Amino acid sequence: MPFIDCRTTQQLTEAQKEAVKAKLGRAIAVLHKPESYLMVGFADETLYFAGKKLEKGAYVSVSLFGAASSKDYERMTGEICDILASEAGIPADKVYVTYHPVADWGWNGANF
Repeated sequence: MPFIDCRTTQQLTEAQKEAVKAKLGRAIAVLHKPESYLMVGFADETLYFAGKKLEKGAYVSVSLFGAASSKDYERMTGEICDILASEAGIPADKVYVTYHPVADWGWNGANF
């Protein structure tokens, strides 16, 4: 039950969104989750870092039913940064990634 919320300083084209979504779908295996339950969201907005408006940057929040190891989270951060660099030209040093393990997750009228 992962959800990846990807906020970028630039509006991604539909082709870029599709490419990022597809690559995140493969990368989610790093956290031992299947793409079949992955939800991905995109939003473009203004982001500031170190008091300055970013021209190219991103904040990515990964919510996960259960938890993964610190090693897996670090590996996933690398995957996310590589994906955003290759598909949107966003440098890794302008990407923040947070992880949110969740104990209770609802879907289809019930909780897991």
